[in-house]
Amino acid sequence: MSDHSHPSQCKQLLGSLSDYIDGELQAQLCAEIEEHLKECNNCRIVVNTLRKTVELYEKTTDQAELPESVRERLFLKLDLADYLKKP
Repeated sequence: MSDHSHPSQCKQLLGSLSDYIDGELQAQLCAEIEEHLKECNNCRIVVNTLRKTVELYEKTTDQAELPESVRERLFLKLDLADYLKKP
């Protein structure tokens, strides 16, 4: 597994995480993320956790979109506050 020697790749992945989970990224970017996830256990855990969180949320609510306040709290809890900022 990963020795986590590629933090810039991880940061880039986490910046696109929401769009990746929602299926809104270009195919090439998805392929790059999936390749990274094969080698990085830490990022794979984050992606799987967020994916499950979104699935559970969608099953328990009529809203299809995660409210911004919940997204902010989730990212803060996961120590991903830097990724809430839009470029």
